[in-house]
Amino acid sequence: QVQLVESGGGLVQPGGSLRLSCVASGFTFSMYAMKWYRQAPGKEREWVAHISSIGSDTEYADSVKGRFTISRDNGQNTVYLQMNNLKPDDTAVYYCNAPTPGSWGQGTQVTVSS
Repeated sequence: QVQLVESGGGLVQPGGSLRLSCVASGFTFSMYAMKWYRQAPGKEREWVAHISSIGSDTEYADSVKGRFTISRDNGQNTVYLQMNNLKPDDTAVYYCNAPTPGSWGQGTQVTVSS
C-alpha cells in the first residue's frame, strides 16, 4: 500500500529554519506530483506547496511564498519542504500528500516559539 512518512519537525525559534522530509513507498513516486499541507489547531487544513513529478514546476501558498521551498529527490522517493524565516503562525502539523494515489502521511509537528 501507499505510505508517506514525514519527519523533520520540531521546536524552533522565530526566524529559524527546518527541513521536512517525506519518504514515499507503494507507488511510482517519480510519476506523480506531491504536495505539502499544514493544519493548525482550530483551523482547516491549508495547502502549502506543490511540486510536479520531475520537480520542474513548484507552487506555494501566499503565506509561505519566499520563505519555503519544496523539492524532491526521485531517486530517494523523497519530497522535502525547506522552511526558512519561520514565524509563530507557521506552527502546525505538516502533512505530505500524494494527490493521485490519494494518500496522506501522519504528519510532523512544527512549533515556532521563543
